[in-house]
Amino acid sequence: MLQVLGRMMRNRTITSKCTETLGATSSSTRLTPGPTSKQQHTIAAPVMAGDTVSKANYEESVRVLNTLQTNAAVLERIRKEKKRVNENSLPEFREFLDRAGITLEDIDGLSVIHVSGTKGKGSVCAFCESILRANGFKTGFYSSPHLVEVRERIRINGIPLSREDFSHYFFKVYNQLESSKHHYNDIMPAYFRFLTIMAFHVFIQEKVDVAIIEVGIGGAYDSTNVVQCPVVTGISSLGMDHTSILGNSLDKIAWHKAGICKPGRPAFTVPQPEEAMASVIRRAKELQAPIEVTPMLEDYDWQGRPMELGLAGEHQKLNASLAIQLCRTWIEEHKAALTEGPPETKKQKRLNGYMDPADPSVRPAPAFRLIDTFIYGLRSCYWAGRNQTISRGRVTYFLDGAHTPRSIQACVNWFKEVAEEEAKTIKGPVARVLVFNATGDRDEKTLLTDLISCKFDGAAFCPNIASVFNGKTSADQTNLMTTSEKQLARCEKHRKSWQALELEAGAVSQQPSPKPSTSSRTEFLQDSVRALEALSQGDGQTDASRLLKAHGLNMPTTNVPKMDGLPYYNYGASNDRDSNTTISHSGDGDATHILKTKAVTFQCITDALQWAACAKDPQLGSPSLEVPSPPEFVRDAKHIQVLVTGSLHLIGGVIKVLNPDLATKDDCNDIHIW
Repeated sequence: MLQVLGRMMRNRTITSKCTETLGATSSSTRLTPGPTSKQQHTIAAPVMAGDTVSKANYEESVRVLNTLQTNAAVLERIRKEKKRVNENSLPEFREFLDRAGITLEDIDGLSVIHVSGTKGKGSVCAFCESILRANGFKTGFYSSPHLVEVRERIRINGIPLSREDFSHYFFKVYNQLESSKHHYNDIMPAYFRFLTIMAFHVFIQEKVDVAIIEVGIGGAYDSTNVVQCPVVTGISSLGMDHTSILGNSLDKIAWHKAGICKPGRPAFTVPQPEEAMASVIRRAKELQAPIEVTPMLEDYDWQGRPMELGLAGEHQKLNASLAIQLCRTWIEEHKAALTEGPPETKKQKRLNGYMDPADPSVRPAPAFRLIDTFIYGLRSCYWAGRNQTISRGRVTYFLDGAHTPRSIQACVNWFKEVAEEEAKTIKGPVARVLVFNATGDRDEKTLLTDLISCKFDGAAFCPNIASVFNGKTSADQTNLMTTSEKQLARCEKHRKSWQALELEAGAVSQQPSPKPSTSSRTEFLQDSVRALEALSQGDGQTDASRLLKAHGLNMPTTNVPKMDGLPYYNYGASNDRDSNTTISHSGDGDATHILKTKAVTFQCITDALQWAACAKDPQLGSPSLEVPSPPEFVRDAKHIQVLVTGSLHLIGGVIKVLNPDLATKDDCNDIHIW
């Protein structure tokens, strides 16, 4: 059965087969042909022959789309004014929908699964898409951000829109909005809002059976929350992220995330931290939405088969369980809807069903026997850049877009497990190198702290820029919301924080007695960073010495390069190409601590990867002679394990360098079936 499903999913000509306890769908579903290259748009690229037409029109559509990005200057003003998302967001978005010719009734006609959360919401949606496609349904899937190409955000039957289809739908929506803007003070929707409008338009035109919608930021005021009557909503793991927008507590963040719940519509949440769970339950009750907590993945009946998922990592079990509950609820509703009559009747029954506002409790959702289509969908799920490994030559790349403290913890646990298992199969020394970047308002120290325990031999810090060699950035990865100078300055800040954290870890490990200083850990880290900054200026020896001695430390025995005039080509390593910074303890301990990790800041991802791979990836090339040499242990290692994390945008840039096709691949080819 599972082998047949595999062939059907890969061929994308799926007839509904979900009759084993869940009933049949209304009809066979096939992806209808998209628009041809002969179709014209008000704004279009020059017409060329063959595949060039599609490519040219696509690049033009992305170029025009980028004009809707909020530029760095405006964003800085918003930050200073501390503006947050508010109740005006949705009325404004509804106005854009109206201008695009899309009514709320049109959106109500979609059968929506709506998912919010801090981490894992994209994976939950990917599991849902894979399961429902395995059950024979035509799926639409809207997600963010994209990794390599913006068309990845809108998928039909698991496949990103083709360049040609993206261009067609883009200009259809853009020209509709453009033609009316003179009536609205020339206002156009911002980047994410526009893509949300376009996704709704695509799903309506493609007549998908199910629209799986991932929230952008928050939930309550997110533009995707224009959906009035979803079939079911889900909330993945909650944590601290986007605090400048959503608030600085789990309670406030959970309020936003649970804001996608709707009256009478079933909702599910994974187990949450106590503060977050209380807020979710309270908010769901306010919105009159019955909510249940998902069971552990182990509680389901797998028919005696191994419990295997297409996505690696222990934390994916929570995401898979949430997806199972969402899909079962959706399929049961879909079966019932087939006999409910016209759309108005279906909508009213949705609003009236499941409601019990007098019940304040949160019930556990029941586990059940998984049918073949569910098992196959879980195993065949593919979601690039999430706990993904890529092996090339004598290098293994471990990619995970973790960007919150909790997701970094999960990433570290996953990396340690799989890296250690791989190391057991390699005869000879295995080196570890970190490639890291973080964006937005995230505190890099909270993200880097757990990574210290991975015991890296080298650390590379770089902006989310794939390459600077060709003189331009891909339109899909153009980011007008910041500048290259700010990105490089932030990367250098990451490097200094890393060295300060490593310095603290080393100092603590070699101090059998209490620290010489009574200063707090925060003060220690701050002074370490200030000392490194003073050293980097070349004339800050006195200040650096004073700051270090306050914590019982002596001056480094090697120089740190001068940092005047950002950005340098590459900077941050010791002037001695093979040495690491050495700091000695003064006083009773009289110990010497050597910073184990050689940390370097690079101008782009390609530079960082070449340095990390150390000529052991034959497809990548050798590091430039102009950059600091990799650590000796890395150069001499039999194999190198490179962990890339901190930002999904960084992951996208790495995939673009290594193999762009990985971002648009739709499912796993190697599914274990028995």
